[in-house]
Amino acid sequence: MTISVFLLDDHELVRTGLKTVFEAEDDLTVVGEASTAAEAFVRIPAVKPQVAVLDVRLPDGEGVSVCREIRASIDPPPACLMLTSYSDDDALFGAIMAGAAGYMLKQVSGGALVKAVRTVAAGGSLLDSTLTASVMNRLRGESDLPDPRYEQLSPQERRVLDHIADGLTNRQIAEKLYLAEKTVKNYVSSLLHKLGFERRTAAAVYATQRRKPSS
Repeated sequence: MTISVFLLDDHELVRTGLKTVFEAEDDLTVVGEASTAAEAFVRIPAVKPQVAVLDVRLPDGEGVSVCREIRASIDPPPACLMLTSYSDDDALFGAIMAGAAGYMLKQVSGGALVKAVRTVAAGGSLLDSTLTASVMNRLRGESDLPDPRYEQLSPQERRVLDHIADGLTNRQIAEKLYLAEKTVKNYVSSLLHKLGFERRTAAAVYATQRRKPSS
């Protein structure tokens, strides 16, 4: 199966290089490209790629914002792989919160980038381990602060979230709370939406960090 890829970068040379790398592979094809966020908002929904490779810094906005918007407006949403020239904790934090499947420095090899595209296209998550430690520390540091997103959750949604953090499946949560499995699924979808997460694993990490006492 061929994986469709969209490229967003304000440098034409970078886009050309990425396209050359990807299209040298039999299973990857570039279906579109853009140099600005405004172009991306128009072109990505038109082609509905499986993977969107997004530059973090753009002349008219941020790749993180593009990630958030296209994942919210396209069904099925593309997996977003963020590329940046700089190690930026704020951008990485924003990418995780926006539901990005990967965040990599542009210094990576072509082979590593190809592998990353295949990984996120298959539903996997690929975040550079050298960049994530400080973000997790930040989450721990903010765990005790009031979070308006958490305040939106109903008591039942908070119970479901706690069980997600414990690693329980929807069926196991249903048994714990004496609910139908379909009802639990609806609660999960609702709490993910309220918290701004695309993935169940992100909600589990969030809930786990909230439990940790401040140092």
